[in-house]
Amino acid sequence: MLETALLAFTTFVATIGPIEAAFFFATLSHGRIRPERRRIAGKAAIIATIILLLFAVLGEPILKFLGVSLPALRAAGGVLLLLIAIDMVFVRQSGGTSPTDSEQAEAQAKQDIAVFPLATPIIAGPGAMSSAVLLAANTEGDWARHAVVVAVLLAVMLGTWLLLLAASRMQELVGLTARLVIDRVLGILLAALAMQFLLDGIAQSEVFR
Repeated sequence: MLETALLAFTTFVATIGPIEAAFFFATLSHGRIRPERRRIAGKAAIIATIILLLFAVLGEPILKFLGVSLPALRAAGGVLLLLIAIDMVFVRQSGGTSPTDSEQAEAQAKQDIAVFPLATPIIAGPGAMSSAVLLAANTEGDWARHAVVVAVLLAVMLGTWLLLLAASRMQELVGLTARLVIDRVLGILLAALAMQFLLDGIAQSEVFR
């Protein structure tokens, strides 16, 4: 159980990016009054949580219905997470864990940023969605381990919401350099996890037997 919890926590923190989401929120909500920022943060956190819970609970059954095997899911998820990890290490924006330049430009023109781009793709982006499905499938039908994954997801989302509430203050305290260091460290950890998922998927597929 502890191993499942640690794996889920590391993966969700890296792909959801609570600190990075808070920095984006501080920038996008600049000039808004505090009650409005709290409303936007709460709405975004709730929507993103619902999206990721749906992927964690319904993702695997849908893939089974489509005929996608667990080894294939692990291998594909490992490749996707590896690409995201590379972006994190080299500080590139590809849309996996953060909005692209065009999405940010569109967001600046919106009055309500809670759904887009905050809830998705900043918080519940492609990487976080894939991770939710992959981690849920990795429990292999063990409901206790699945419950641990969901509980960790909820805990990370709670932490994300709290960081959104303290976004402006955190931006002043942490600074850009510290944020980039954190992103790179998480990127390296995510790369290792991604390779493990990829190798496990290849091994279980019995392609080389």
